Amino acid sequence: MREIDVSLISDSIRELCIKANKALPGDLESVIRNSVGCETEEPARGVMKALCDNLDAAKELDIPICQDCGMAVVFAEIGQEVHFINGSFENAVNEGVGRGYKDGYLRCSVVGDPLRRVNTGNNTPAVVHTRIVEGDKVKLTVAPKGFGSENMSKLRMFTPSATREDIVDWIVDVVRTAGGNPCPPVVLGVGIGGDFEQCALLAKKALCRAVSEKNPDEFYAELEKELLEKINALKIGPQGFGGNITALSVAVETAPTHIAGLPVAVNVGCHVTRHASIIL
Repeated sequence: MREIDVSLISDSIRELCIKANKALPGDLESVIRNSVGCETEEPARGVMKALCDNLDAAKELDIPICQDCGMAVVFAEIGQEVHFINGSFENAVNEGVGRGYKDGYLRCSVVGDPLRRVNTGNNTPAVVHTRIVEGDKVKLTVAPKGFGSENMSKLRMFTPSATREDIVDWIVDVVRTAGGNPCPPVVLGVGIGGDFEQCALLAKKALCRAVSEKNPDEFYAELEKELLEKINALKIGPQGFGGNITALSVAVETAPTHIAGLPVAVNVGCHVTRHASIIL
């Protein structure tokens, strides 16, 4: 049994909150920069250049990429041979989030109650998803999620009679309906299967997959490709001003489901789809 002091969890979450908000994953940044050349008309090309300038400014000035520093979503894969000591794991996560948002001068956007709407002042509590895995390691991923894009997300409970075409058309329509609201070009996470809540979680996890990685199942890799092509054919373009690049990437994650069900969820991420990970 390996013992891990929860102070290490707090320190790690603090660093991940700051890192994720100030720098995009390298592969996503590359896709954004390479997409400039895909736009031949103004203002689309100008917008893509401005997004690259923004990435440069964030690095040069050591500031967040986006003013919406998001709600902290934390994925924790915890080895079953790990024992946490000197405190609560979840309390440690929230302590780390609070410190990270304060020390990193990140905007705090969480309200403690959905109807009373009073800001908690430190961006806690985080949304925490834990999974027990084999081994004695802990993998932590922090994915700050802005709500301009989150508000455009959808879930639909299809019946098993739905065809692949039905599902593709609905996913594309989610993006069409969103238009320029989620600050395109977007990154799209799609969950298919499971039940109501697992489907949504799959879509969220899909946003944390490297955009350079495709689904290992060729069937779903082809679905990702088809979706990306059809979404870009919408010509919504960067920031909704028209153009060739409406989506930068589409990731599909799946799970077994009930014989009577076929849930599909779309979690929309803006071009600032942030996440950072560490293995302890």
